Amino acid sequence: MKPAALLLFCMLSSPAFSQQPADIFRFNRDIGSPKLAGSSAYDEVSQTYTLSGSGYNIWFERDEFHYLFNELKGDFILTANFSFVGEGVDPHRKVGWMVRASDDEQDVHCSAVLHGDGLTLMQCRPLRGAFMRDPQDQIFAPKPNYQIIQLERSGKALIMRAAHPGEPLLLIGKKEMENLPNEVLAGIFISSHNPEVVEQARIWNVRIDRPVADGYDPNTEGWLGCRLETMNVFNGVRRVIYETEDRFEAPNWMPDGKKLLFNMDGLLYKIPVEGGDLELLNTGFANRNNNDHGISFNGKLLAISHHREGMPGGGSTVYVLPLEGGEPQLVTKETPSYWHGWAPNNKEVVYVAQREGSPVYNIYRKSIDGGAEVALTDNKPGEHVDGCEYSPDGRCIYYNGSQTGAMQLWRMKPDGSGKEQLTFDEYNDWFPHISPDGKWIAFISFPPDIEFNSHPSYKRVMLRLMPTAGGAPRVIGYLYGGQGTINVPSWSPDSKQIAFVSNSGK
Repeated sequence: MKPAALLLFCMLSSPAFSQQPADIFRFNRDIGSPKLAGSSAYDEVSQTYTLSGSGYNIWFERDEFHYLFNELKGDFILTANFSFVGEGVDPHRKVGWMVRASDDEQDVHCSAVLHGDGLTLMQCRPLRGAFMRDPQDQIFAPKPNYQIIQLERSGKALIMRAAHPGEPLLLIGKKEMENLPNEVLAGIFISSHNPEVVEQARIWNVRIDRPVADGYDPNTEGWLGCRLETMNVFNGVRRVIYETEDRFEAPNWMPDGKKLLFNMDGLLYKIPVEGGDLELLNTGFANRNNNDHGISFNGKLLAISHHREGMPGGGSTVYVLPLEGGEPQLVTKETPSYWHGWAPNNKEVVYVAQREGSPVYNIYRKSIDGGAEVALTDNKPGEHVDGCEYSPDGRCIYYNGSQTGAMQLWRMKPDGSGKEQLTFDEYNDWFPHISPDGKWIAFISFPPDIEFNSHPSYKRVMLRLMPTAGGAPRVIGYLYGGQGTINVPSWSPDSKQIAFVSNSGK
């Protein structure tokens, strides 16, 4: 549901279509003249980097290492997965993220580091030529062998976070780096801690995100760029298949598994799963579509939410049309109505809506062939529901609701009875999506400091996965996103992947 972003389909800029994303780093060099030359390789299929490098160390008053980096100004968030190749020679071989004042071997830097023996820590040189000190210039992680490492710059502060697979990011440390200039070098590095040895590491899920300030309003201050991504939910490996500076949202996976469908500038587009050219889907008169759209279980019909001029609440209205395109058929006369799920019988839809002038949203069920809508929830002022979606067997409707004072996942029977809370932690959980095999729930989690009835754009969010049969959620993705990231069903037909949108400024 997207009542706050009705301007999206009114944007006048035409889509700046881009090719499949490539290597994101511009510079590749050895720092400090190590005895043995380093190198880097990028696999375009897996979007994985392999770094090879030597160097005596990154310590004392000078450094030796191999560096793959960009020149960046202002604030940014660097996130990736890191793993060494082979057993290695020195247990203090190191890999990670580094933010550096220049390519001078003695210059100021702050690094988020994984060592060969699993030691994970933040290391900084606060002054050019200064001898790095133990422990004053280090902050140690509480556990070893972190795989996901993040280094964020916010003003003069450098902030390190890290996680083991499946866990939320943990704050490791924060350093004020007064002597880093506004324009810095930022990238991934490797050092062998032995000048006679070249070590290797693999780095994947590499993302450089440019955040916006707290309180940023995209409706008035502009939209950030978008990445269309796919992810294997069982190993967390992600691929970016499309990028543009324009706003797009909410991918659905097409029934044949070969294409994705998403909304942009009020229209719907298809794109091959491997990336490539966009194909406009014919939605007839419906040219003000929001991010609530999805495909029937039999793969024949598409539900959309199109805004009608002059109607209450922005006029979002549910329609259905053939998946191959055509003229939409009206389902909901009253507005606003935001589609979220199909019934497995392919004859009914569920949606969230405001009715009779009330500001409260509730979940409704309705036949696509007409008849009265059926209210499935009865919320009080201050309560909110969204993201209603059937299980493939038709026994449950999953949704997110704030009846307890926090946004959590719930499910109920198709008649609205038997409401059961599924998540209970501190995060604000939205948009539960059930895998086609009925075994898994993928959803987005907003941080605790976000107002629980809100799902804004441009936040540090997580994608999580939990069994429908019960069990603790595990984190499968760390990203900058929120509204439009995964609002609608986006599972691949084989129940192994999801598609979603992440965001970043320039």
